[in-house]
Amino acid sequence: MKAAVYYENGGPEVLKYEEIPDPTCHPKGVIIRVEAIAIEGGDTLNRWRGPLMTNPHVVGYQAAGEIIEIGDQVTNVKVGQKVATVNNWGSHAELRSVPARNCWPIPDGFDVRKAAAIPVTFGTAHDCLFEFGRMKKGETVLVQAGASGVGVAAIQLAKRAGAGLILATASSDERLEKLKRLGLDHGINYTRDDVAKEAKRLTDNKGVDVVVDSVGGSTLQGSINALAYRGRVSMVGAAGREPMVVDVGSMMGGNRALSGVFLGAEIGTDRVHDNIQQLIEDAAKGELEVIIDKEFSLSDAAAAHAYIESRQAVGRVVLVP
Repeated sequence: MKAAVYYENGGPEVLKYEEIPDPTCHPKGVIIRVEAIAIEGGDTLNRWRGPLMTNPHVVGYQAAGEIIEIGDQVTNVKVGQKVATVNNWGSHAELRSVPARNCWPIPDGFDVRKAAAIPVTFGTAHDCLFEFGRMKKGETVLVQAGASGVGVAAIQLAKRAGAGLILATASSDERLEKLKRLGLDHGINYTRDDVAKEAKRLTDNKGVDVVVDSVGGSTLQGSINALAYRGRVSMVGAAGREPMVVDVGSMMGGNRALSGVFLGAEIGTDRVHDNIQQLIEDAAKGELEVIIDKEFSLSDAAAAHAYIESRQAVGRVVLVP
C-alpha cells in the first residue's frame, strides 16, 4: 500500500509518500480501505516530537473507510460496512488495521470525509465541556483556538447545550467571523487583544465559567486568569508547543479548577464509545456541522501538515488516498 511515512521527527518536510507492506488483521481487529483521513493536531505534534512506534512510521489518529477484512473474534462490525476509526497511529495510509472496538458505523448517506473527523474532535470537545468542565445551561464558555477542529466542535456543543455566552479566540478577525454562524457570540483576536482582559470585559468583569484550552503553554495561564468564581479549565492539548507553566496560586482565590483531559484514556469505555456514536448520528442528521476546510491528496501529506501549521484553517483538513 501507499502511505505518508517518516523516518525521523521534524517539520512537515519529513513526510514521504512511499510503498510499504500492507497491515495484517488482528483476531479482534479489522482492516479498512481508507477513504478519508482527518488530520488531528496530535498528528502534527507526534510528527514533530512523538515516538516512532514503527519504522518507517505512519502517523495519524483518525480515518474512515470501508471494512475489507475482520478478525475471527469480531462480532460488532462486518465486511463492507463504512466506519470511522481511531487508533494511536496509522491513519495516513491506503489501508489501516484497527481494533474493532475503535470503529463506529457511519449512517447510510453520510459523508465519509466528515465522519472521519468526528470521533476524537467532537468526542474531546464534549468531554471538555461536560464530563470535566461540568458546563450547565446558561453558563459562559471560552474556547481557545476556536477555529480548530476541537474549537469548532466545542462552540456548537456549547450552543446546543444552552450556554449563556460563547467566546472564542483565533489568530484573525476573518477566522473568528466564520465561527459566528456556529454559535459564537464574541471573538477575541489573540494577536491583538489580551484574552483574559477581553473575557472579563465581555462578561462585565465576572469571567467565564468554562474554558476549553487545546493550546496550553503560556495560553493556559490566560485561560485561568479569564475564569469566574468557581470557573473550570479543561486543558486538552499543547498546540502552542510551549512548556506548561502556570501559577497554581492564581486558582485559589476564586476556587477555580484545572483538569487535564485526554479522550484516549477512556475511549475504550462504554461511556465514550456510545457518546461518539451518538455524535456521528447527530452530525448525520444535520444537528452538528463538520467543517472541512481543505482537502489534499495523501501524496501531498507534507503540504497538508504545513497548511495546518500555518494557522489558516477553520475546521479540519482532510487527506484522501
